[in-house]
Amino acid sequence: MADVNHVVLIGRLTRDAELKYTAGGQAVCKFSIAVNRRRKTGDQWVEEPNFFDVVLWGRQGEALNQYLVKGKQVGVDGELRQDRWEQDGQNRSRVEVVASNLQLLGGNSGNGGSFTNRQETAVDGRGAPMGSNDGFTDDIPF
Repeated sequence: MADVNHVVLIGRLTRDAELKYTAGGQAVCKFSIAVNRRRKTGDQWVEEPNFFDVVLWGRQGEALNQYLVKGKQVGVDGELRQDRWEQDGQNRSRVEVVASNLQLLGGNSGNGGSFTNRQETAVDGRGAPMGSNDGFTDDIPF
């Protein structure tokens, strides 16, 4: 059987995304999301947050960077990648989600969910827009 490395997450950004460029001019957009896990402890349900670093490369990162603000809910489809390096004689590693597709979802809890002048945008792996804007804003209460 073949190995599988695929992850799908829906969560909220913990901080605004950072857009940088490699020495070769490739865009790299980095951000973190929090995904809550709900579990029962005794008689009460408890929300347990999990935090994931996400990397979005190329045109897709450039196109979506302005919309990736703290509190924004996103759906991420991608794979896990592990970076390994040595620092001060210690071996270090970090696992990141490298997004192949990203979907902007719901409102932003930081501003009450109102994005009256912003479009919800889905892009494919090349950064090209998917679908069309039908004129609706994302301040719908559901």
